[in-house]
Amino acid sequence: MSSQSNETRLRTMTRTTPSALWNDSCSLQELSASIKDNGAVGATCNPVIVLTVLKKEMHLWKDRMGELISEMACATEGDVAWRLVEEMSIKAAELLRPVFEREKGRNGRLSIQTDPRFYRDPKLIVSQAERFNSLAPNMIVKIPATSEGIVAIEEATYRGISINATVSFTLPQAIAVAEAVERGLTRREKEKKDISRMGPVCTLMVGRLDDWLKVLTEKHGIIADPRILDWAGVATFKKAYRIYRERGYRLRLLSAAFRNHLHWSELIGGDVVISPPFEWQKRFNESDVEVKSRIDNEVDPQILDELLRKFADFGRAYEEKGMRPAEFDDFGATRRTLRQFCKAVDDLVVLIRDRMIVNPDV
Repeated sequence: MSSQSNETRLRTMTRTTPSALWNDSCSLQELSASIKDNGAVGATCNPVIVLTVLKKEMHLWKDRMGELISEMACATEGDVAWRLVEEMSIKAAELLRPVFEREKGRNGRLSIQTDPRFYRDPKLIVSQAERFNSLAPNMIVKIPATSEGIVAIEEATYRGISINATVSFTLPQAIAVAEAVERGLTRREKEKKDISRMGPVCTLMVGRLDDWLKVLTEKHGIIADPRILDWAGVATFKKAYRIYRERGYRLRLLSAAFRNHLHWSELIGGDVVISPPFEWQKRFNESDVEVKSRIDNEVDPQILDELLRKFADFGRAYEEKGMRPAEFDDFGATRRTLRQFCKAVDDLVVLIRDRMIVNPDV
């Protein structure tokens, strides 16, 4: 820690800038520390995170898993798995409830992800979103920014559900999400329904856009300055943030999928959410990176020029008309992320199955 402050760097950020910190995990131990030490005002739960939490904190959940299996005598392994996701989310939401009340819904939310396997069915997404929204007053529901997910985002917003768009990497997705949220909010307003405590956000998984371009360099033998590949997600986020402010969209951008400090340091100062895993929070706090506003600093034009010249998919991600919603599902980062998220659901189900019928002592 430098002499900049005796407090953590992330605490300095949350105290001195509009940027909010959410903890990218529902681990109760990590979330408690993130709230106390770094000023976190939100957190995330999804099947990938649940599996990670169970690896770290199985001693906290082993007995409860057995109880759920007994209580839900006729349930499938999948039903038990999703009940476990819900219970983890509820416990994390309880830790954030004071923040939620203090900030009147803008922060203090637990972000819970809908089943990624529903990404083509808005009715299933909205139905699950309604259930998740009922679990606690400070839930925010993650819905994928797929073609049909955009439909679900509007409808869920109209029904009073605060959404967090996920599986989102590009400017066209960020704008489609914002427009869908605006349509949903406007429909509620026309019917005199309350929106005062809603707090929607749109995630841009900045590191996963970088990852996809790195995959393309290997797949197609592209020679590029390696430094530019760490700026694709940042450049897209900064452009989306500028457009959000210009158009007055009533939701915030959220930065996720951290791969380097730029995914934090270059976004400081924006009225945004920055959501690193707890391990990345520790790395940021122990770094010598100065906490200062950089959100309005432009990305080097030479970096942008090389990215646009050498990667057609960066153009699809960075330009407002780079993709139509019908093309969202075929974008490389979308496919890779959906596969990972769906596999995490499968892995969680297998874990429950092992306890249920293979080896109850595992």
